Amino acid sequence: MEPKKLTIPMEHQALTLLRAGERVLLSGTIYTARDAAHKRMSESIEKGEALPFSINHQFIYYVGPTPPGPGRIIGSAGPTTSGRMDKYTPSLLERGLKGMIGKGYRNQEVKDSIVKNQAVYLAAIGGTGALISRTIQSMEVIAYEDLGPEAIYKLTVKDFPATVIIDSTGEDWYEIGKTIFNG
Repeated sequence: MEPKKLTIPMEHQALTLLRAGERVLLSGTIYTARDAAHKRMSESIEKGEALPFSINHQFIYYVGPTPPGPGRIIGSAGPTTSGRMDKYTPSLLERGLKGMIGKGYRNQEVKDSIVKNQAVYLAAIGGTGALISRTIQSMEVIAYEDLGPEAIYKLTVKDFPATVIIDSTGEDWYEIGKTIFNG
């Protein structure tokens, strides 16, 4: 089956039609944030301060891009382990975040928050950072520049490949896969 082509940010109804296991190609705007940026955003929330960008209906990609080579927009841009952001994720979902892209499992609190807030978790394939970087058409630092590769970047992507891991109903492709494998 061919991957679904999606434009992000996407309409709520389109997001709720995504199902665990579906392959997608994303085009549009995504934001990057890793551990340090999530910690700062969490601190801003605790202090009642505004976040550095509107997360409403947005997607965050868990990546720390490497410096670009000659003639390139970005260096390698492979996903990082999503579980490191789990303690911050429910708060961001409650504030309108609709999608996360990373790799690996999410805890039950995050899964429950995904369902409650009608969001999705997608996985990019680890080890394909150089290939993924080719889908990135532009990049600009929008917050926490002092964090270097862990700053928040705004990326424009075209046909960024990912797989729906946890859909808005709570179906988890990793759990489905274990069931299929174990018979």
